[in-house]
Amino acid sequence: MKRIVILGAGESGAGAAALAKKEGYDVFVSDMSAIKDRYKKMLDSRNIPWEEGTHTEGKILDADEIIKSPGIPNEAPIVKKAIERGIPIISEIEFAGRYTHSKMICITGSNGKTTTTSLIYHIFKAAGYDAGLAGNIGNSLALQVAEDPHEYYIIELSSFQLDNMYDFRANIAILLNITPDHLDRYDNCMQNYVDSKMRIIQNQTEEDSFIYWNDDPIIKRELEKYDIKAIQYPFSELKEKGSIGYIEEGKYKLEQPTPFNMEQEALSLTGKHNIYNSLAAGLTANIAGVHHDVIRESLGNFPGVEHRLEHAGTVRGVTYINDSKATNVDACWYALESMNTPTVLIIGGKDKGNDYTEIKDLVLNKCRALVYLGADNTKLHGFFDDIAKEKGIQIRDTHSMPDCVKACSELAQPGDTVLLSPCCASFDLFKNMEDRGEQFKTLVRNM
Repeated sequence: MKRIVILGAGESGAGAAALAKKEGYDVFVSDMSAIKDRYKKMLDSRNIPWEEGTHTEGKILDADEIIKSPGIPNEAPIVKKAIERGIPIISEIEFAGRYTHSKMICITGSNGKTTTTSLIYHIFKAAGYDAGLAGNIGNSLALQVAEDPHEYYIIELSSFQLDNMYDFRANIAILLNITPDHLDRYDNCMQNYVDSKMRIIQNQTEEDSFIYWNDDPIIKRELEKYDIKAIQYPFSELKEKGSIGYIEEGKYKLEQPTPFNMEQEALSLTGKHNIYNSLAAGLTANIAGVHHDVIRESLGNFPGVEHRLEHAGTVRGVTYINDSKATNVDACWYALESMNTPTVLIIGGKDKGNDYTEIKDLVLNKCRALVYLGADNTKLHGFFDDIAKEKGIQIRDTHSMPDCVKACSELAQPGDTVLLSPCCASFDLFKNMEDRGEQFKTLVRNM
């Protein structure tokens, strides 16, 4: 009996274990952290052995194959030892793909993944399609393949998941953009990160579709290196040579595979970044044969995504926006670009090799104040303090969400916007970006 070891017992790991057990493997799950109770119950109910708080080498390094959760870096000692022994390491998505013939719609990019994935799922469900939501959001793909199969899977893919995917094939691949992110996991080498993102098109055939942002300079450069077999559907904000989806004279237009248009102002999502997300989602639905009336209605009534430019409340004339999902500089750029009022920007957290030059002009032109929120704000002080002083932008240094929100309420004036768009990961002070956003919203509600 082939032995499979799963490293990490979160959503993807526990789901992979369930599928492996169903397919007759000898399964063992190991997590260096504590395993959540619901996943322990899930493993126990399927008689899958597990351990937490340690990695027992003797039980791991005899594996025929290892399924690694995306959050575990290759530099982890147990992973390095497995690589040295030549044990194949794959992702949960790669493993699940072996046991289904369903249509795979896969979305990646440095920014906009969750919004685009959720919007596509929203459209497909409105159309009555049998679709499952998986990857970084939704339920484990492997668990769904094992116990709740669907005809379509809408999958948000991070670079970490793509790194350990080899034979998996996306029937529709969507590449939204490529900007610096997670460089700490890629030896601070941008090309390594770019190569990871481009894996979204590996194994595609002439029967498949590839949707991408036509204005992204990195994507355009990289496409010259690849022999792309899939049908290409580039999109851009404005009609350019080769673009299939675009905005023209206030109209949202798709040229292929069947012509479609609607009023831009009827789109529920606003802001430049959401034009791109809406174009990618509309093209996907059009390719999949969704009726145009459903696409039009769904693009107009999509409620948005939690923690992404989410309205958290208005207090004493000040609007509070939760953009905790903005964990890199580019995401913060889009958020600031959409601001139409003087802004108090909350920025900071676990830096991932950020270069803040990209948002410098927006900060100088749109921000009344900067509130740093992090365990160590030294890098922010070094970059912003002097240029902010020249423009009269006030600065506060905080190390907890209560102190941060208090500072914002003192700095903001009626008519202003307080924007939590941190540019950074959350793990220095919070469990995750959701925890950061929830704390922010709770404090605003209680003001």
